[in-house]
Formats: sequence, C-alpha cells, structure tokens
Amino acid sequence: MIFFSDMDGTFLTSAKEVSSAGWRALDALAAAGVEFVPCTGRAASGLPSELLAHPAVRHIVSSNGAVALELNRDDPTDTSRPRMLASWPLPREKARAIWEIARRFDVTFDTFVGGEVYTRRDQVERLAEFVDDPPVLATMRATRTPVDEDPSETIARADMVERVAMYWKDPTDRDAILTALQSVEDIEVTRSYPTNIEVMEAGTSKGTAMTWLCVHLGTSAAAAVAFGDNLNDVSMLEAAGLGVAVANAEPEVRAAADVTCPSNDEDGVARTIMEQLERIGR
Repeated sequence: MIFFSDMDGTFLTSAKEVSSAGWRALDALAAAGVEFVPCTGRAASGLPSELLAHPAVRHIVSSNGAVALELNRDDPTDTSRPRMLASWPLPREKARAIWEIARRFDVTFDTFVGGEVYTRRDQVERLAEFVDDPPVLATMRATRTPVDEDPSETIARADMVERVAMYWKDPTDRDAILTALQSVEDIEVTRSYPTNIEVMEAGTSKGTAMTWLCVHLGTSAAAAVAFGDNLNDVSMLEAAGLGVAVANAEPEVRAAADVTCPSNDEDGVARTIMEQLERIGR
C-alpha cells in the first residue's frame, strides 16, 4: 500500500497547515513502513520543508505530475536538492505560444522551472487582485520568485519548463483564453483553483506520474490510495486502486472518486489513512 495526496484543499487545512491529526497519521505510516507521497500542483520548493523532512515522505510528485522526485536518502532532513527521477516537460515553443495568448489579457503568468515558480515582479505585486483568500494569497506570495523579465525571457533561459499557469479576474477572459488554447496542439489544460488555468504537456497529469512512480517503486497504481479535491486531481483518483475525494471537493472530483471522506478541515485524509492502516493490520 502507498498513499498519494494532493496538498492544498486536501491534506493541508484551509490555513495551509498540517493538522495534529495529519502529523499523527504520518507518524503511523512511518511506523508501518508505508510511504506518503505529496502529489501537488505546487513546484517542489513550495512544499513545507517540515513535511518533506518526515520519514514517511520519500518521494514527491510536483507541478501537476510534470516531475517525480526522490528526497535525499542519506540525509532525509536535506530537502533542498531532491533527485529527479522522471519528468514530462512542456516544450519551450508551447510555453511561448501560451504566453503569447495570455499576454493579451489581464492575467498573471507563472513559469514553473527547476522546482521554482517565476513570476514577473509587477504581477506578484498585484496578486491580491486575483486571489481573495488570505491563506492562499500568502502561500502564493511565499512560493513565487519575482523576476524583472517577461515570461518569454524566463522560458528562453530555462533548462526545462515544468508547466505554466495563469490567474484571471474576468470570466470573459477565462473563456477567451481557453478557446485560444485550443490552437496549441498537444497540451493538457486543468485547474486547481476557481480562478486559474494550468497548462502542461499532453499526457502529463498527477495520475500519469503516480502510475509511473508506483511502477518505479515495484508496486502498482492498484495498490495506491489517492486523495484530492480539485480538477487536477481527477486523473490520480481514477488511476488509484482507491480514489478518495474530500468532502469539500469539486462535484466532478467527488463523481470521479470511489469514496468521499471528511473535508480537509475535518482531517479527512488523516482519518482515512488511519482506517486503512487498521484494515490491513498495520
């Protein structure tokens, strides 16, 4: 058995914290020798360091499945240089084409590169116009690196683009962007927040990365339990042996899941982990 979980809106509370029940569940997993894999839309650098230092956490799936990483086994507390196991990058020409679409609208534009998120400085300063949830806003500010260059320059100097994303204010802009993105061939479009658009290479998803990592670790996705709350989690819930939607999940996510557990603020993931460990006698 192996557990994969989305972070925001799923394992983390609405205050963006690991609850005491969450820590107890991780301790129980470590004691049972069962792994917990954060499977997130965030870049790797945006994950809480104290979570990555926990012995139950040895791998990461980040950027909506664009990257699978292994933490330093020699020094589990060293979370600064995880080893890349596999990647499904977004080609530069596609990233540039997406930016050319986005630049016509009043949106932010994030470029995920090398486990970091680069955003033009003036857009970082305007984030409060696009996100009104204080904990979400604080997390976004903390996990973005402001740069004094256009995304086209960031894309040009990147060794590998993991994915790109934008936040919008006007639903008319959203609809126009989604329509325009249909002209870019072989991309995956999803979202993890009501007012964002996230774009990866075709075939890239949390479900694809989860399945690959399971095989790499000598198991199968059928042995995985996966948790999620938003549209970028659907592929993971469908691929796992047991897909679990938290009660606060989007309707489409609950429909794709095998079961529903209590919300992220009611320790749904932690409670389900403990129930699964009890079921298998660990």
